[in-house]
Amino acid sequence: MNWVVNNLDLILELSLLHLRLSLPPILIGLVIAIPLGWLAYRFKLTRGIVLTIAGLLYTIPSLALLVILPSVIGISALSELNLTIALTIYAVAILASSVADALASVDPAVRQSATALGFGSWRRFWAVEFPLAGPVILAGLRVAAVSTVSLVTVGILVGVQSLGYLFTNGLQRVIVEEVLAGVVMVMILALLIDAALALIGRLLMPWAPRTGRASRRASRSAAPVHATPGEATS
Repeated sequence: MNWVVNNLDLILELSLLHLRLSLPPILIGLVIAIPLGWLAYRFKLTRGIVLTIAGLLYTIPSLALLVILPSVIGISALSELNLTIALTIYAVAILASSVADALASVDPAVRQSATALGFGSWRRFWAVEFPLAGPVILAGLRVAAVSTVSLVTVGILVGVQSLGYLFTNGLQRVIVEEVLAGVVMVMILALLIDAALALIGRLLMPWAPRTGRASRRASRSAAPVHATPGEATS
């Protein structure tokens, strides 16, 4: 407990760094996953290709991906960009299947009604299908956000500062309080981001169900590929 009190400034600084590293992959992953999920929903051939590739990408151990990416795209292995790209890949892997399942959950009768009212395919997607699919997409986004916050800690192994520093430094110096402080702060950040996303969802989508049905559906769609990176970081 004394270590925590004496190092509150360090914990706060690392927490803010951790938060800054977590947000871009979540947002970029969502932007990329929307068209990929639409392709997976719209065409049977692309569904198999997109979801299979997404699943395979998620099975790559996080540390291995951080080592492979620099040699493929020509960036420094020690850069924050390397970590951001890796985390974005994992976020897209989760969200692509969530978006596809969300669009598939929209009642076909609603689509037909929109078409009968003169909606073109582009307008129908953004005005009808996407808003109705929003609750399930949001549930998948919350899963991806929590996963991303957890995986940011791996960046310390390639020199990117985050709360992961408390893990490695605490283990090396055998300071249990330091390790526990890192664990608790990662959990708090994950809960805060999850709560913020839930609040934004309620404000933007008041028609969304308040039950856990959408969350359970998104969790099931992400379940086959959700465990591997977490296991790779342990």
